[in-house]
Amino acid sequence: MTATVSRQHGFLQTNGLHLHYVRQGQGPLMLFLHGFPEFWYSWRHQLDYFADRYTCVALDLRGYNDSDKPQGIKAYRLEVLVEDVRGAIAALGYDQAVLVGHDWGGAIAWAFAYAYPELLQSLIVMNIPHPAKFAEGLCTPQQLLRSWYIGAFQLPLLPELLLQAGDYWLIGQILQGMAIDKTAFSDADLQAYKAAAAQPGALTAMVNYYRAVRLGDQQAQPWGLLDVPTLLIWGEEDAALGKELTLGTAAYVRHLRLRYIPQCSHWVQQERPHQVNALMDEFLALEP
Repeated sequence: MTATVSRQHGFLQTNGLHLHYVRQGQGPLMLFLHGFPEFWYSWRHQLDYFADRYTCVALDLRGYNDSDKPQGIKAYRLEVLVEDVRGAIAALGYDQAVLVGHDWGGAIAWAFAYAYPELLQSLIVMNIPHPAKFAEGLCTPQQLLRSWYIGAFQLPLLPELLLQAGDYWLIGQILQGMAIDKTAFSDADLQAYKAAAAQPGALTAMVNYYRAVRLGDQQAQPWGLLDVPTLLIWGEEDAALGKELTLGTAAYVRHLRLRYIPQCSHWVQQERPHQVNALMDEFLALEP
């Protein structure tokens, strides 16, 4: 089913800053966290679909689009991002949420589930592995090659200059260029992403997520058994993250459903929205 409920834009205060969000629908909270180089718009298909059953809220993460853009790399540490989500749930007036994350939003969602499992009804993650599996993957040559950009993003200024060059040409290439179905991103979609990246201070903030990563933290963390019902959706043709990173996830998640989508890229919820929505529906129907 597809909702026709209109979208509402707003700002909430959390963790000392203002985050922009788009809200659609009514019911239990379904909170969406986007990845790089996206913004709330990456969840447009899910907002429309689930708004007849949920209060769907898609955040602009700190540093992105219309949200505040604090300066400094430390402002983008993972534990800080987790607190943004905790405050957002409270600011929206809820005690719990269905948390949905993709890419960087998925990394935040994994960390949030471990920090505050009592605040989650369920967890849905797309094309980002469990942090323990990602740490393992970064010890392999194949994933190190796929993740070369993480090292490149540690450089000062150059990543921002490259992302901005040619009217943000690289932003379009990252999205449409990596997609298997190029029609998943219209010209209007790409312009929306470029306009978000062009917001003053956004590019540096977006890259600072990577600069703030300390890989040793992931490897040293004693990841226990997560007791939150979890759905992991994976587009099999992800150029940045290998499918092998999903193998063994069940050792870290007590109630796991793992679903693969063949012939689909990293941008799974935009490239195959109908399939993703159906998998989410199937999973949520099993939850009390």
